[in-house]
Amino acid sequence: MRARAPASAANLGPGFDTLALALDLHVDVEVVPARRLSVRAEGEGSDLPADASHLAARVAMEVAGHDRLAVTVRSSIPVARGLGSSAALAAATAAACGAKDPLAVAAAVDGHPENAAASVLGGLVTATVVGRGPVCSPLPLDPELAFVVLVPARPLPTVRARQALPASVPHKDAAFNLGRMGLLVAGLADHHRLVREATEDRLHQSARAPLFAEASYLLRALVEAGALAASWSGAGPSLIAFCTRASAPEVRAGGERLLASAGVPGESLLLHADRDGLVVNGSE
Repeated sequence: MRARAPASAANLGPGFDTLALALDLHVDVEVVPARRLSVRAEGEGSDLPADASHLAARVAMEVAGHDRLAVTVRSSIPVARGLGSSAALAAATAAACGAKDPLAVAAAVDGHPENAAASVLGGLVTATVVGRGPVCSPLPLDPELAFVVLVPARPLPTVRARQALPASVPHKDAAFNLGRMGLLVAGLADHHRLVREATEDRLHQSARAPLFAEASYLLRALVEAGALAASWSGAGPSLIAFCTRASAPEVRAGGERLLASAGVPGESLLLHADRDGLVVNGSE
C-alpha cells in the first residue's frame, strides 16, 4: 500500500508539546512484500542509511511483524528542522503497512503526539497523552491564513534542542503560556488581531535561542516584513510566520532577504495548511 502524510509545525509559540499545524510538505511511503528488507529513499532524508536502522524500516517491521518488505520513501520534508519529519514518516509508514491506528504508532515512535496528530488529522490540532496513548482534537483554523517558513540549511537535532530546556519553570511562566495559548487558538480561528501577542512564550524559545543565535532577529524582522506574528517551528531551527494570504508572498520574499542579511543559509517557503492529513491508497 501507499500512504502520504504532511509535515507539521508544533508549539507555535505558547503551545509547547500541545499544538501543531499540518503544512503542505509531504512524505509518501510505499510498502510491498519482498523476499527481504530493502529501503529506498528519495528527496529529503535520502542521505540517511538505507537499512534496518531507517525509521521507515523500523516502523514497517514493527507493524508487519516481519522484515520481508520493500519500503520506498519520497519526502519533501526537511529532516531535523522542526517540521515533524519523523512523525509524518512514522504515520505514513504505519498506514502503508495496514496499521489500525497509525496515530498511536506515530506518537509512540516519535514521542510527539501533537506532531503525529497533525500529520494524521491535518489542520490545526491539540494533543496530549492520556494513559498509554494520544488523545487529540482538531481546532478551527481560518482558511485565509498562510504561512512562511524559514528553513535554515543547518539542522538542529531534536534531542539537542530538548537538552537545552530547563528542568522546571516558574508557576507564573506556566500560567503566562496557558493564557497565550487560549488567545492563539482564538486568533487562528478568526481573530487575527490576537495572534501577535498570543505567540509569546516563556517555556522554550528563549532557552533554545543560544542554539540559533539569529532566531530572535529573524522573528522580529518577519513581523516587520508584514507577518501577523512569528515563532519557532517545533524545536527549530525553522521559524514559522503567520500571514494573511494577501501578505504571504511579500513576507516570503522578505524572508529570503532576511536570511541573506543574517548570514544564514537556507530557504523561505510559502506554505498553506494541509487539511487532508494522512491519505492511504491501496496497492496498484
